[in-house]
Order: sequence, then structure tokens, then C-alpha cells
Amino acid sequence: MKGYVVCVYKSIINEEKLKEYAVKARAAVEKYKGKFLIRGGKYTSNEGDKSPRTVVIEFPSYDEANSFYNSKEYQDAHSILEGYAERQHQTIEGV
Repeated sequence: MKGYVVCVYKSIINEEKLKEYAVKARAAVEKYKGKFLIRGGKYTSNEGDKSPRTVVIEFPSYDEANSFYNSKEYQDAHSILEGYAERQHQTIEGV
């Protein structure tokens, strides 16, 4: 079963920090064989609160997606956003 990382941003306080995070996060995604399916872009908010950004990344497995999130590479990237973005971040097993 594939694994997915789904990240829905509630707010982005500093776009420059987001760009800095994205460079490091992308390297970690690639190392763990992830593939971006959604990375921002045009959207329509049909229900609930609007989100400034949504990201969906596909991994070969649920375990690989969790390994990515817990990796030193990703955690180093993640620390860049601390205090600069609020979001919901989930790892989900596919069907």
C-alpha cells in the first residue's frame, strides 16, 4: 500500500522561510522516493476554512512516508518553519 503525506496550511507568516523550508524538504522527499502530487496551485474552497496552501506527496509505502517524516533530513527542514507557518500534517495509508 502506498503512503501519502497530506499537509494543509492554516497560515503562512513568512514566505521566505517557506521557500527555505521547501528546498530542504524537497531533498528529503527525493531521498525517500516521494513524488509530489499537489504542491500549492489553483484551488476552489468548497467547504470549511480556506487554506493558503495544500501539499500531497506519494511514497512507495506508508512506512516509507513515516520514515521520511521522522528522518533527520526532513526534521531539519521542518524546524525552519517553526513559528512561521501553522498547518495540519498527516501520514495516511492509501488503498
